Amino acid sequence: MSSTELPEEINCGSGGGADDLFGLRVASIFIILVGSSAGALFPVLARRSSWLHVPKGVFDFAKYFGSGVIIATSFIHLLAPALEALGSECLAPAWGDYPYALALCLLSIFIIFLVELIAFRWGTARLLRLGLHHDAHGHNLGSHAAHGPEANYNVQPQTDPKPEHDSDIESAGHAAHNTILDNAVAQIIGIAILEFGVALHSVLIGLTLAVDPDFKVLFAVLVFHQTFEGLGIGSRLAYMNLPSRYSWVPIAGAVIYGLTTPIGIAVGLGARTTYNPGSTTASIVSGVLDSLSAGILIYTGLVELLAHEFLFNKEMMEGSNERLAYAVCSMLLGCGVMALLGRWA
Repeated sequence: MSSTELPEEINCGSGGGADDLFGLRVASIFIILVGSSAGALFPVLARRSSWLHVPKGVFDFAKYFGSGVIIATSFIHLLAPALEALGSECLAPAWGDYPYALALCLLSIFIIFLVELIAFRWGTARLLRLGLHHDAHGHNLGSHAAHGPEANYNVQPQTDPKPEHDSDIESAGHAAHNTILDNAVAQIIGIAILEFGVALHSVLIGLTLAVDPDFKVLFAVLVFHQTFEGLGIGSRLAYMNLPSRYSWVPIAGAVIYGLTTPIGIAVGLGARTTYNPGSTTASIVSGVLDSLSAGILIYTGLVELLAHEFLFNKEMMEGSNERLAYAVCSMLLGCGVMALLGRWA
């Protein structure tokens, strides 16, 4: 045998998925379902519970820890795999002529930015027509305003005289109702954008887990990965401030997150004889989706979470150094743990 080993043959076509440990792969559907659902549902249910008295500090930890998890996920678990997938040897040489993964990530960031920009301009103009003032940064309330899942519209009536007629009072009540409705819609859209980015990633890693040759290592890592990511999503869902008619939204969001990876695993097992995660088609699809998802989570993590929970949060800026240090350390811990898991998955 020659001392120079031939490179391993690359399979760029269909098939090629591992078929061993089938029973454990099936069991992983339910194990990850329990872990991810528990991580996402616990903050939501605990905050609503009248008998489970969870200290506020625990919720704060989960919230900031989850922010760090989301930011690390965007770079380590989405953007890096996208660069690898779109740099695969199975792709045509033209894919290597330009950093398509970074370009798609950039495109995703600016699409979310433009959507928010248009929505805020429209929403602010509507509030002004109703005689209300909207502080986009929520400086007077001490929490960020209409950004993302923790949205709070800081609306103040214009300095007009007190209403003297019933019609004026009715108009004021109608304006307040519209403001609450707009706030609820803004929060739901914000969390939907966040969940969309996470859901794409979760389905893709489920597909990969179903056919990956190194199943045991990846499975063990993904149990923690999905639980921590669920905690990040659940902490955002738990702090949504919605009218009673929308009280089902946080629970539905947590349930949907819990189902995404198990669905991906189930689909992967069903197509294990034809699905090859390293094939040309799979590399393009996963690379494009991971790139777009990375942009969504980068924008959400840096703008919606970091900027509006720290820089634009009056309570955080004017609060004690201990509280600020606790929040920052919690966030860094979440980011560090999720980044470390990227060593194996």
